[in-house]
Amino acid sequence: MPSFLDKFSDWAERADNLILRTRTRLGLLDPLQIVPYRSYGTPTRLYVKGRLLTDKGIGEPDASDSRWHNLLNMYRRFESNEISGAQLIIRPADGTEHAVVTDEEGYFTLNIEPQALPEPIDFMWYPVDVLLQSVPAPIPMAAGLRTQAPVLIPPADAEYGIISDLDDTVIQTSATDMLRMARTVLLRNARSRLPFKGVAEFYRALQLGRNGKRNNPFFYVSSSPWNLYDLLEDFLTLNQIPPGPLLLRDMALVRQKAGDASEHHGHKLKEIDNLLLTYPQLPFVLIGDSGQEDANIYREVVRRHPGRILAIYIRDVLRPDRATLVESVSEELRADKVEMLLVQDTVQAAEHAARAGLIFTEAIPAVEQEKHKDETTPDDPGEVQKEG
Repeated sequence: MPSFLDKFSDWAERADNLILRTRTRLGLLDPLQIVPYRSYGTPTRLYVKGRLLTDKGIGEPDASDSRWHNLLNMYRRFESNEISGAQLIIRPADGTEHAVVTDEEGYFTLNIEPQALPEPIDFMWYPVDVLLQSVPAPIPMAAGLRTQAPVLIPPADAEYGIISDLDDTVIQTSATDMLRMARTVLLRNARSRLPFKGVAEFYRALQLGRNGKRNNPFFYVSSSPWNLYDLLEDFLTLNQIPPGPLLLRDMALVRQKAGDASEHHGHKLKEIDNLLLTYPQLPFVLIGDSGQEDANIYREVVRRHPGRILAIYIRDVLRPDRATLVESVSEELRADKVEMLLVQDTVQAAEHAARAGLIFTEAIPAVEQEKHKDETTPDDPGEVQKEG
């Protein structure tokens, strides 16, 4: 994310460290919470990821929440107290147990080789139990604390996978306008933030593909920090956008590399490389926007993984300089026999996807209808929110 969020997080973490020490000393620490992240794997490898934090009491988002309420919740996300040195037990469905310890930022990650898999949920999701076993003194132990981490395994008959950016691709963020972006990110919640017109129906058509099973997996790669995970996951759910692993960034690493213009590029490229290496038989569709570096990143993906990319859709953020860059990259990729389209809206992308055999032609009217419905939504619902 741009630098204003880096600074916001830096300030919140300094306050966080002081508050954690004080609350622990006074016995006023908020209850602990295991936050599981949607992840991915294969029939022979499960990747489990999550974080142990104190529960900040961020409730379900409501469209009527005031800007002050949303700003306070955003502060709580970045002021979260991470619990390092805690031991958890990861228990997949085969009954085996695997210990893992949280790092200094409260994260835990573990690769597991399962002995067996249960029946999936919704074609491709496999829940893995996560239990808290111990925490370092003087933090009070939360007995019986447990959750489930969902792991996506694409089914054998998936036609292709979809890798999508989030900001200014799925969610209206205005990343090229710093002031407007700050207002959008800090003052809105998952209900008051807007999807791009028609994107939910287009993504559902891609998930359905041509075999009619709705089992093409989605992966969302973003430079947003993990602190925003709940907001992004709620946004996808509320807008009925296909769920998928959210591959975000650790804000601590973002701050360490502040000013490194290539960090955004490097993070997304690394995550996409990992996906294509994990699923060597699965082709992919890439979706991004012209506001940042997506065109250049996707060009590099095509060069590193020849023959794996079926199509690339880049949403036009209506900046001529960025459009010129995308058109230049698109011309280069013709030699690789990969089409990169700069599209004004999701209907244009859906029409191409139908011609390319990625979705049913019959899906286009539904995308057009949803685009029309979304166009009737105010561009800035925050203007009608309560001020306090």
